[in-house]
Amino acid sequence: MGYGWNGKILRVNLSEQTCVVEELNYDWARDYVGGRGLATKYLSEETDPQVDPLSPQNKLIFATGPLTGTYGAANGRYMVVTKSPLTGTIACSNSGGYFPSELKYAGFDLIIVEGKAPKPMYLRIYNEKVELAGAAHLWGKSTSEAEDLIRKEFHGDAKVALIGPAGENQVHYACIVNDKHRAAGRSGVGMVMGSKNLKAIAVRGTGGVGVADPAGFREAARECYRLLRSHPVTSQGLPALGTAVLVNVINQSGALPTRNSQSGTFAQAEEISGERLAQTYLKRNKSCMGCIIGCGRVTQLSDPRWSGSGEGPEYESLWALGAACGVSDLAAITEANYLCNEYGMDTITAGSTVACAMELFQRGLISEAEAGMPLRFGDGEAMVRLIELAGKGEGFGKKIARGSYRLAESYGAPEYSMSVKKLEFPAYDGRGIQGMGLEYATSNRGACHVRGYLVSPEILGVPEKLDPQALEGKAAWAKVFQDATALVDSAGVCLFTTFGIGVPQVGKLFSAATGKAASEAELLEVGERVWNLERVYNLKAGIDPAQDTLPKRLLEEPLPDGPMKGSVAHLGELLPQYYSERGWDEKGIPTEQKLRSLGVAT
Repeated sequence: MGYGWNGKILRVNLSEQTCVVEELNYDWARDYVGGRGLATKYLSEETDPQVDPLSPQNKLIFATGPLTGTYGAANGRYMVVTKSPLTGTIACSNSGGYFPSELKYAGFDLIIVEGKAPKPMYLRIYNEKVELAGAAHLWGKSTSEAEDLIRKEFHGDAKVALIGPAGENQVHYACIVNDKHRAAGRSGVGMVMGSKNLKAIAVRGTGGVGVADPAGFREAARECYRLLRSHPVTSQGLPALGTAVLVNVINQSGALPTRNSQSGTFAQAEEISGERLAQTYLKRNKSCMGCIIGCGRVTQLSDPRWSGSGEGPEYESLWALGAACGVSDLAAITEANYLCNEYGMDTITAGSTVACAMELFQRGLISEAEAGMPLRFGDGEAMVRLIELAGKGEGFGKKIARGSYRLAESYGAPEYSMSVKKLEFPAYDGRGIQGMGLEYATSNRGACHVRGYLVSPEILGVPEKLDPQALEGKAAWAKVFQDATALVDSAGVCLFTTFGIGVPQVGKLFSAATGKAASEAELLEVGERVWNLERVYNLKAGIDPAQDTLPKRLLEEPLPDGPMKGSVAHLGELLPQYYSERGWDEKGIPTEQKLRSLGVAT
């Protein structure tokens, strides 16, 4: 066993039905750390960026980081990296729970899945013993049903990552669900897994993660615990209300996209808030492996229409299935969230696509006869029905299953898709929070909040308070946050820890775990290297820099209400500054000099 890294990759060729253990490329691990960065390096080296995302030639990479499975922060993350069928960009979806650490304990840093199985299969891993098994009896099962069956027939303590019917039915935003309620959610990674006829990966590991300097690691871990327990977000806000604590905060800031971003405030926000969830359906909070924050929400419905149970909804789901659709029916939102988990669908794109359909209906572009129901903003039961139809791939749900861009484009109105690079943006209006507008436009996987969470300084004041409408310095902030996030994702650490800890603390954990001393500047350079490699991949895939933009609504239609009334996104001013900060040319192309300095091949 190595230190931090196990040093082993599992390569699974579904076409040839082979499972081969290979040695980790330590040179690449040194340059890209692990997780997001290392998987991106492998994908870039082994696939043509022009590959059809649903072809056997595309690869699906499950990647842990050197800190995954260790203690000290919330070090239990993994990444799924592939080419996205939703966007055509590089896809990188992040999840926690217990599956990531179990994969490390079984001895593997990465699993590279290639080819396509001739029939439904699933992968079984018990330490060094690896085999493919038939999954015909699992095909069509929900995520929770399939996991229960797998654990019963394979191992009762196995941790499972799998797709639901949405991945099998080729929903463009199908996700990969692990531990029943955690999800590698965005970009359609579950659609790629389904295209390969791979239902699940089940893993049982009894090993551990070696660290080079146990005493140094304990000291670094204690510092992280102290900082996380003393910060109000990680010690109070997230444990008490989870991410749903943000509903009222963002609404009061005037940046909660409502009714497909036709406004920036939702009059019924209190009805879908974390506070209201705690008063109604919340049973307890829940942590991922080794996490002292416990932001997960375990809930139970008690409504005459539905009586489900599970986890969530979290903030993004409350927004996408709620305010974005004008829905204030918390029970309907919670039921739709459960359905997304069971079918295996990204709640952000699912809710945003329903919101887009509701606006198309409002504008007379979709008829009641075509949809099979009226699609009025605020109709929670219609929203739930559309989510169910999308997961099943039935009726009008087939159009919802394609995502908001393809839906709106099919009616000649792509401007009603609130997306960037075909990925729907999350629960922050870029007109009200200027830095987030820039982040959406420049994120390598499309509109995203967890690639550079500028809400933290612009709204929450962490690490310092910035004016959300100010433009000066925002491009520099965006670059630093993006690079730091790429490092955190590559190390295997949860992004939420960065409210309380930063790159210096991650660096101490990394150095003690791996025995590779690295300065803060060197670690941020890793993040910059990852960001530029993703950019190069996208350029080769045909993602033109002209796609670094925002929906027309955000650029031209001022917010009509709330504290940010009259604001538009000032992307035209920020984007040139951002390109300059990145060391790219004026068109947004990384220069040869910049790439050489980072060691990124063109």
